[in-house]
Amino acid sequence: MKLTSLPQAAYRRMRWKNGLGWTTELAVHPAGGAPFDWRVSIAEVDSDCDFSPFPDHDRTLLVLDGEGMELHFDQAAPSLLRGRGSAATFSGDWSARCRLLGGPTRDFNVITRRAVYTHEAAFHREGDAVALLPAHGDLWLIHALGGALQLDGAQAIAPGDSLLLEADAGEARPVSVHGGDLVLVRVSRTER
Repeated sequence: MKLTSLPQAAYRRMRWKNGLGWTTELAVHPAGGAPFDWRVSIAEVDSDCDFSPFPDHDRTLLVLDGEGMELHFDQAAPSLLRGRGSAATFSGDWSARCRLLGGPTRDFNVITRRAVYTHEAAFHREGDAVALLPAHGDLWLIHALGGALQLDGAQAIAPGDSLLLEADAGEARPVSVHGGDLVLVRVSRTER
């Protein structure tokens, strides 16, 4: 299994595509790629605003800090995200507008080009039993939110840092994560 450490110092902070906010890119593929096939980032949302469009991509957003937001779409019913860990998955093709529920919010974002990748993202609280089974072709990203994490007692992940896991061909061994709050992301190739 290939493990790649992603320390906070290596993250890249940039303006949103529409210039209305800031995002900190944790990981992207291809590296430095524009357009990208997948990206994981943390956005700072300071006021009600429109989100940048990402045609041909799917998105998942999880609230990290703040009271949350209500997302309004032209093509679907609104999504209410109230408090840490609440999430919404939606098409990057949709026009999306955010209304904050009580001040600035930070959110975790996963965006994948749907013709190439799919994704899942989930928030886990300290004490949750978190286990994953990396399979060939899958990429897992573990992001430590509060408290250090231990990966099977060997690899430590400091708060704010992330770790990428990629399984080798034919390898499928379970991996468990222990410690503080975390976000777990799985990116998989789209079946063709």
